[in-house]
Amino acid sequence: MRVRFWMRRAAGGIGAFLLLVGLALPAAAEPLRAVATFSILADLVRQVGGTHVSVTSLVAPGADAHGYSPAPADSRALAQAQVIVVNGLGFEGWIDRLIRASGAKAPVVVASAGVRSLAGNPEHDHGEGPAHGADHPSEIDPHAWQSVANVKTYIANIRAGLAAADPAHAEDYARNADAYTASLDRLEDEIRATIAAIPPAHRRIITTHDSFGYFSAAYGLAFLAPQGVSTASEASPRDVARIIRQIRRDKVPAVFLETIADPRLMQQIARESGARIGGKVYSDSLSPPDGPAPTYLDMMRTNLGAFRAALGSE
Repeated sequence: MRVRFWMRRAAGGIGAFLLLVGLALPAAAEPLRAVATFSILADLVRQVGGTHVSVTSLVAPGADAHGYSPAPADSRALAQAQVIVVNGLGFEGWIDRLIRASGAKAPVVVASAGVRSLAGNPEHDHGEGPAHGADHPSEIDPHAWQSVANVKTYIANIRAGLAAADPAHAEDYARNADAYTASLDRLEDEIRATIAAIPPAHRRIITTHDSFGYFSAAYGLAFLAPQGVSTASEASPRDVARIIRQIRRDKVPAVFLETIADPRLMQQIARESGARIGGKVYSDSLSPPDGPAPTYLDMMRTNLGAFRAALGSE
C-alpha cells in the first residue's frame, strides 16, 4: 500500500512539473494567413511560406480566373487575411472590388511587380479593368508566369511581402525563396534543352487562348490562338477562320486544349484544318492535387512533355 501511495505522489509531482513546463513554454505561433487569387500563385506562396503560412486560393484548381465570380466565402477569407497576393497586369479584373467589399485591411503584394510586360493581341478587346496596384490597359498580357525568369521575380516579391507581414520568420522565407529559385533554374535549363531538340519547322502550335506569349518570347516556341489574352469573350468566326487558314498555310502540326477552356472550339479547328490534337495543357490553373500538375513546377513540366510528344524531336 505504501509503495502505491508513493507512486501516486510521484506521478502527481511529475504531472505538476510537466504542467508548469508547459505553461512556461511559449504558445505555438499561428501560421500567417495568406490569400492568393488563383492556384498557381497560391503554390508559389506555399513554396516561400513553408510551414509558417496558411494559404487560401480564391480561384480553385481547374477553374478560370479571367471570368471568375467571387463567392461570399471569398470576401470572408480576404477579411481575415494578413497578407493578400495578386498577380496584377489586369489578370484579376474582379479583385479590387472584392477587396473593397470585404473590408480587408491586409497589405496587398503584386507578384508581377517589376516584370517587363508583353502586349496582348490588340485585335481583341475583353473589357477587363485594371489589376490591383497598377493602371494597365486590357491589351497587356497578364500570363507572366509562363516565363520561368518572371517567376523568379514573383518569388522575390512574395518573399518580401511575407517578410514584411511576418518579420519573425524573414530568414526562413529568404532560405525557402533561395531554394525554390534554384529549382526554377533547373526547370529553365530543362525547358531550353527540350525546345532546342524540337525541329525549328515544328515549333508552332495552337492553343485555346493567347496565354503563352511569355513562354514564346522566352523559349522560341510560336503560339497561335483564336482568342486574345482573356477567356472572357468568345472567339469570333473571323478569328477561327483566320487561325484555320494559318494552320493550313504554315502546316502547324498540333493544337492543344487548355484545361480551363471549352474543348469544342479546338476540336472544330483541328477537324477543319487537319492539325492533330496534341493533348491538354495547363495555362491559368494547376490541376487538383491528384492530377498531373498540382504545383507550378509540375505544370511546366507537364506542358513541356505534351509539346515534346506532339512536335517531335531531332
